Amino acid sequence: MNNDTLLRALLRQPTDYTPVWLMRQAGRYLPEYRATRERAGSFLALAKSPALAAEVTLQPLERFALDAAILFSDILTVPDAMGLGLYFADGEGPRFERPLRDEAAIRALAAPDPAGSLRYVLDAVRETRRALGGRVPLIGFSGSPFTLACYMVEGAGSDDWRALKTMLYARPELLHRILDVNARAVTEYLNAQIEAGAQAVMLFDTWGGQLSYAGYEEFSLAYSRRVLSALIRERDGRRVPSILFTKGGGAWLEAMAASGCDAVGLDWTTDAAGARRSIGQRVALQGNLDPSALFAPPERVRAEARRVLDAFGSAPGHVFNLGHGISQHTPVESVAALVDEVRTYSRSMRSTVEKKA
Repeated sequence: MNNDTLLRALLRQPTDYTPVWLMRQAGRYLPEYRATRERAGSFLALAKSPALAAEVTLQPLERFALDAAILFSDILTVPDAMGLGLYFADGEGPRFERPLRDEAAIRALAAPDPAGSLRYVLDAVRETRRALGGRVPLIGFSGSPFTLACYMVEGAGSDDWRALKTMLYARPELLHRILDVNARAVTEYLNAQIEAGAQAVMLFDTWGGQLSYAGYEEFSLAYSRRVLSALIRERDGRRVPSILFTKGGGAWLEAMAASGCDAVGLDWTTDAAGARRSIGQRVALQGNLDPSALFAPPERVRAEARRVLDAFGSAPGHVFNLGHGISQHTPVESVAALVDEVRTYSRSMRSTVEKKA
């Protein structure tokens, strides 16, 4: 591989600089992505075309010196393959035609065969790996069992997840049934991505932070831990690192670090220096610039990038990223400034440390 900096950082090995990639780095802030999506006709048509998915996965790499590509897909492909009927309503985001509100439907829920109804994702992994040609690693991903359950029960995004939380407190055994199936489905899905060529994988627990302190362990982390423990650890003679990201997960860093992942993703509300002290000797850390900082002029973006890098320090085991996905309203020039500053400043940080040593 021409650039394996990300993989080494995820395993807390020394690197010449801090690698950087961005959640949702292939997306609506890029004019070329918008053009490809228009050509595809819809988001789902784009995601279900391996050739177009590979095309948009590589688009940000043509603009920015990023250290990884992340597969272009959606976290809701798994429940869609379970038969819930994913669709996108204009201005409303993803929705399911058949949310899980009926006990009989929940009891009948089954994990899909990734080689069948999700083959288009695996084909996109293979096509993207070929197109990358060893340029940078390819990251595969899935939503966590709990985050998938949120959408599966609610039927769409929500401000309060009322249907999901009603089930959690009134009929927890039904939610556990969904989570059990989801854990098996996510494990098989991520392993299929690894077999198809993903060189690192990330578990997006986007809504785990909506749980109570005790509820996070019972309904989210326990099932993420199950997934992480069953992942393929080595492929083609190399470790396949795993990243666990919980938005709003700052209260559970110790537990996340003990989950079996190689790296913990931090959102922008988490103290990076404190995380480095508490868990940075056990796992790598990823994050954690506030995505809204990218609305500022390039010089302010550069200053914020330096502040984040200073907080993490120059020791091995940091992957620079945003604290959540990039906004569609982000100026392209701000992203260019960010990526350039991370590479330049982190390299100078390491050089300074080496001179002092």
